[in-house]
Amino acid sequence: MKKRRGGRRAESSGKGLLAVLCVVLVLALGTLAYMILRDTGREEPADTQASEEDSQAGSAQETQEEEKEEPSPEELLAQKVQETLDGMTLEQKVNQLFMLTPEQLTGVETAVQAGDATRSAYEAHPVGGLIYFAKNLQNPDQTRQMLSNTSQYARQISGLPVFLSVDEEGGQVSRIASNSAFQVPVFEYLNQVGQRGDTQEAHDIGSQIGAYLKDLGFNMDAAPDTDVLTNPANEVVKYRSFGSDPQLVASMAQAELQGLNEQGIIGMYKHFPGHGGTTADSHEGYVYVEENLDQLKSGALVPFQSGIDNGIRVIMVSHIACPNVTGDNTPATLSQMLITDVLREQMGFDGMVITDALNMGAITEQYGSGDAAVKALQAGADMLLMPEDFGSAYQGVIDAVNAGTLTEERINESVSRILKIKLEME
Repeated sequence: MKKRRGGRRAESSGKGLLAVLCVVLVLALGTLAYMILRDTGREEPADTQASEEDSQAGSAQETQEEEKEEPSPEELLAQKVQETLDGMTLEQKVNQLFMLTPEQLTGVETAVQAGDATRSAYEAHPVGGLIYFAKNLQNPDQTRQMLSNTSQYARQISGLPVFLSVDEEGGQVSRIASNSAFQVPVFEYLNQVGQRGDTQEAHDIGSQIGAYLKDLGFNMDAAPDTDVLTNPANEVVKYRSFGSDPQLVASMAQAELQGLNEQGIIGMYKHFPGHGGTTADSHEGYVYVEENLDQLKSGALVPFQSGIDNGIRVIMVSHIACPNVTGDNTPATLSQMLITDVLREQMGFDGMVITDALNMGAITEQYGSGDAAVKALQAGADMLLMPEDFGSAYQGVIDAVNAGTLTEERINESVSRILKIKLEME
């Protein structure tokens, strides 16, 4: 019996010792787990914070990259212009520099329709623009069909719109309103409009002209006239100018241009550096103004500067000489000092410069068609209006590039300005 009790005590002691060891082990493991969890808990916020900071930084970087990758409308347009330019041959580029009458393009005596002859002529010379006169415009239906066909041919052949222009200033110079077959509004001479000084009236004139031009199929108007009439003896723009006050002319011209633009018509200011101070007519021969540059800037150039400041896209340069600015009798159209130095660099114009008609006496009496075209481009002009002999003018430019007298980079500058306006039209 005693022996049996001793065995039970030994068994009980063994079990007690095992229980203690288990408790100790459990406590040790618990303590170790607590320490691990505690340390992990301390580190987790730092890791989480770092992770969140990295995530935020990554998101910010991605946002910035997305913002950088998303080009502005201006950048998209510039890219499209460059892509279009890169796909053009030299010949295609040079053709874009010209605005002709439909007779100059096709060789017909009087163009009143656009059919196979127009298509063939445009295939040979896909010019940048065409300008129409009263003799081309018989009635609304005929005009719409002619312009519609021409526009379609241009897009099919060149992939670009063609400028379809007309001189429709309102008042004295109105190729369409002067024909009763069109039944459009007929306005007073603009000098009379200017005397009232009502910019809303000028805006309404531009809007009404723009509306009927758009309806007929035009997309460009050689208007408004922005000459400041400083010489009372001037008969060239006497009735076409809004007046002798530069600020008045600036505000009235801006209003008329806005009216045109709102109807989808591209307007232009003319005739830089100002025809209002002349006595003679540049259609007939040499014409000059006596003002120096400071005098021009405080007078004749005020409307042009106002237009530039307000984003005008096209300016027409005249054949007027400014000997007290340039030191010689070079017409403004062919003067690097007046176009590049004054108009572009000093006045800040980077739009399209179009020449006045190159078949006018002020040019043809002194220069051949090829020479005049090359000199105008060297001076900084972009579009060449109505050279006396288109074939000679076109070949003259091609030859000048091949000879190095004109660089292709210079041609590209002008074509880029033309393309910018055309691609904005689409």
